Amino acid sequence: MNLRLLSAIGIMALAFTACGEKMPAASTAPGSTLTGTWKLAYSKMIKNGDTTSTFPVAGREMIKLFNGSHFAFFQHDLSKGTDTSNAVYSSGAGTYVLSGDKYEEHLQYCSYRGWEDKHFSFTLELHNDTLIQRGIEKIDSLQVNHEIIEAYIRLR
Repeated sequence: MNLRLLSAIGIMALAFTACGEKMPAASTAPGSTLTGTWKLAYSKMIKNGDTTSTFPVAGREMIKLFNGSHFAFFQHDLSKGTDTSNAVYSSGAGTYVLSGDKYEEHLQYCSYRGWEDKHFSFTLELHNDTLIQRGIEKIDSLQVNHEIIEAYIRLR
């Protein structure tokens, strides 16, 4: 009986060890699993110690796309511009480099032109179908200096 119990404990320990080795790679280093389409679920901005929820915004949606070397994002209102109090369209795109969980964006195109040709450094975490992007956005000429935290849900 003790031998069966020891065998069962050994098998369970082996299973937990195998799972433990796979989970950190999947949850901390996005790698090629970044490729696809992601929908913004929420975002927060932290500035001078104050945290502000910046998304979701009623009547708007945002997606972010990744391929092996480029990203693009698009945000628009769902009323197609007919609700002037909530009408918005913004987009941006550029190249990125991903090394482990370190993600560097070079924003080449942006509907907010002052943001073009800027570099941003982030940390990415991947948890199943959820991507969390965190980092500092700093543009001295626009007096932008804050931390963002964004969570995306995989669409494809």
